[in-house]
Amino acid sequence: MKILGIESSCDETGIAIYDDQQGLIANQLYSQIKLHADYGGVVPELASRDHIRKTVPLIKAALAEANVTASDLNGVAYTAGPGLVGALLVGASIGRALAYAWNVPAIAVHHMEGHLLAPMLETNPPEFPFVALLVSGGHTQLISVTGIGQYQLLGESIDDAAGEAFDKTAKLLGLDYPGGAKLSKLAEMGDAARFHFPRPMTDRPGLDFSFSGLKTFAANTILKNQNQNQNQNQNQNQNQNQNQSQGMVDGQQLDQQTKADIARAFEDALVDTLVIKARRALELTGFNRLVIAGGVSANKTVRQKLAELMHSRGGQVYYPRLDFCTDNGAMIAYAGMIHLKQGQHSPLAIEVKPRWPLNDLVI
Repeated sequence: MKILGIESSCDETGIAIYDDQQGLIANQLYSQIKLHADYGGVVPELASRDHIRKTVPLIKAALAEANVTASDLNGVAYTAGPGLVGALLVGASIGRALAYAWNVPAIAVHHMEGHLLAPMLETNPPEFPFVALLVSGGHTQLISVTGIGQYQLLGESIDDAAGEAFDKTAKLLGLDYPGGAKLSKLAEMGDAARFHFPRPMTDRPGLDFSFSGLKTFAANTILKNQNQNQNQNQNQNQNQNQNQSQGMVDGQQLDQQTKADIARAFEDALVDTLVIKARRALELTGFNRLVIAGGVSANKTVRQKLAELMHSRGGQVYYPRLDFCTDNGAMIAYAGMIHLKQGQHSPLAIEVKPRWPLNDLVI
């Protein structure tokens, strides 16, 4: 069985073909980072238009890479949500239209289920049951997974997701978009003892997350230290003095070591919070396998600390390869194949869900 997967939920166009016998036989990905860099974040309309330009050429490239034709495909899977509505509509419209034209089933896939199942693409996939920690720019969730479609939400972020907090704090430090990975790189040079940031919502029971306050704490730390720099340097120009007097956060006015120390304190606090909550989820469920997926799962510190957690418990942690941490078509193709094998496919009508709780999936 060969499934074409289309991912277009945000700012990456991902196309892949998965074969249940051979595994992944084609994987094409186009990132819009350069397109959105000048704006400091994703512009939804620009994202949608770029998906329109890139999706069909990437599908042709994937077919050529796999050395197959449309007649060899058994289904077309596409991301139906959650995500940016315009971007989702591009992938869903193309996917549904191709499935109709090729007379094969179409499968609407939940974006976060795709991330959750991404480790299944590896040579050593996790067995059920496990706790999944999904950490990305739009989501931070802990989920009990006992089988395909058997998902129980244990906790989630009530405000900023982990990846969003990374990017916003990076912007405060004057780092270019997308700043999360740049902040982590900067943190490697930081002094862990200089600043201490709070571990939000770890002083109370429960598995929900909140990272907006952590971002605010970082902003206040930056402001305090840039004011100290101003007092120590009387040669700053008038505009800088005016900005400081108005309490404007400007990470560019900090020396490089202070930036690194703040980045280190922020990353340590966020990662510690993820570890504490993951430990609670494992204790609650009694499971001894942990899956971490989503863009933030590529973070080296996150991987190291969660590996240490599972080693201390005598358990195992599973990650997708780095290429599959961020959005990609491979995870959509794989999820689509699983659902098609269970006899599920989507009706002719094109429907996307910008907001789509994972708990709504019914298998």
